[in-house]
Amino acid sequence: MKSYSQHFQSYRKDVSEKARQYASGLMQAGARKNLERMCEVVPEAKHRNLQQFLTHSKWDAREVMDHVARDTNELLGDELDASLVIDESGFAKQGPKSVGVSRQWLGRLGKVDNGQVAVFGVLARDRWVVPVDTRFYLPQKWVEDVPRCQKAGVPETERVFRTKPELALEIIRHAREIGLQFGWTGMDAGYGKNAKFLFEIEDIGVKFMVDLHCDFMVHLEKPEVKVDRKRGRPARSEKVEVLKEQEKPIEVGKLIAGLSETDWQAVSIRDTTRGNLERQAYSRSVWVKDRETQEIRQYLVLATRSLNGSDIKYSMTNVAQDTSLQRLAWMQSQRYWVERSFEDGKGECGMADYQVRKWKAWHHHMALVMMVMLFMLQERMLQKENHPLLSCADIEDLLVTFLPRRDTDPADVFARIEARHRQRLKAIESHRRRNQLLVENGSGKSK
Repeated sequence: MKSYSQHFQSYRKDVSEKARQYASGLMQAGARKNLERMCEVVPEAKHRNLQQFLTHSKWDAREVMDHVARDTNELLGDELDASLVIDESGFAKQGPKSVGVSRQWLGRLGKVDNGQVAVFGVLARDRWVVPVDTRFYLPQKWVEDVPRCQKAGVPETERVFRTKPELALEIIRHAREIGLQFGWTGMDAGYGKNAKFLFEIEDIGVKFMVDLHCDFMVHLEKPEVKVDRKRGRPARSEKVEVLKEQEKPIEVGKLIAGLSETDWQAVSIRDTTRGNLERQAYSRSVWVKDRETQEIRQYLVLATRSLNGSDIKYSMTNVAQDTSLQRLAWMQSQRYWVERSFEDGKGECGMADYQVRKWKAWHHHMALVMMVMLFMLQERMLQKENHPLLSCADIEDLLVTFLPRRDTDPADVFARIEARHRQRLKAIESHRRRNQLLVENGSGKSK
């Protein structure tokens, strides 16, 4: 694998040492891996220099992410058993100046709150997973606020509202463009509710395994439509007609609820630390219609449940109709590892610990996090025979112990505490001034 130092150039200036310091900090700075904590433990690291490196340095985050993606592909890429899993992740953040911060759904918190959201592409094969791409989700109200985007450094080409499925398509297309090998793309039910989106994935030659909500509508027989002979498609002036009673759509949840016990088949998913994971599975061919275009396509619906009949999960895929139930259930289960990947990223690799406001700085941070997560994967795969249970947390413990650390004495500790207090006082004063301006300029102005 080629060195990454080639990417960290800024106007003929080599900033690879700053990249090394930042990556080291992400792995050894303890529970909170922000710049302040990094500079407390990484030798020679200075807060102002690393902030400059993140926010203003000219190195290209996209080049680094693509390098990570290609190196990950060498380890995990496979046209049959690897998958490119699309998933979004939220980051609780405050402050109106931080790029993209808005009240929106944050899955990690399980509620609507102030924060940022991004869509990630994660290359996965069995339990080995690494994020290889990300697209920042810019809310509509940000796109409409040009001055705010300018202050946050959002490029003009990015000041266009894109839905999360549109960002997911960008990730999938880009993965193909740079040569990543994967047998299918997996997504949660938030992406599975849009038939047009699924058709677009299929149109670029990619298989999918997407989860569904229980109210997703499918046809058990191919619905017939009234055809305009000249155009060969439904006439614009006429409504599409469902000709047979049994061709009316049905919710996936109701379809599965109507099954008998003999319709389910036990399948083995994978070995776990608690033994073999088994589920019951059922699949059948269905037709899906895009209500906007009236286009119809045939797919497979898959349902799996625990052996006691609870915990039902619904999915749909465009793989071959004769694919075995065991294979389908295994493909469906691969999204589990992506959540583990985000846990490692946020717990051991500082994914959510950044303190930046600008568009470029956010992407720089995520590119470096992906580098660190790839390093963690490489180490775990190298040690899988001798230490099969080695985790990212274990590697972090080793690095905290054995990486060089900044020497400290009591004077250093007191100096750090004083610096923190100055920062806190500065934040308190800024907050006080902001509130005073709101009072003076708003309806609550004192008389």
